[in-house]
Amino acid sequence: MTRGGRGARGARGAGGRMRGRAVVALTLLGFVLVATGVIWRRSVGIAQARELRDLDRRRAQLAAERTALESDVRLAASRARIAPIAVSRLGMRVPADTQVVFLPRAGAADRGGAPADTTP
Repeated sequence: MTRGGRGARGARGAGGRMRGRAVVALTLLGFVLVATGVIWRRSVGIAQARELRDLDRRRAQLAAERTALESDVRLAASRARIAPIAVSRLGMRVPADTQVVFLPRAGAADRGGAPADTTP
């Protein structure tokens, strides 16, 4: 081999530099792909967290509305609210204690329970 010319060492040197550049390029490309994947995953996670927070707020709002509606139903179905309406619209009245008859539940005797008081 000649000293100044290209021999086996010169060909390896040129090929070695190309391989080194390729490794660096592939490493940089891999880093960019991993960074892009991480950024995308975080973006999706942030969007899902925002959606969960909105749904949690909506659930709390609906629970409060449900509680208010249940309270309104209890108030509307209370005896204090129904009695005046029954008296004025239907002409009903509250019976005296001697007029009240307690009826046993159906099947209470079959279950071994004591019969309810049926005396007037």
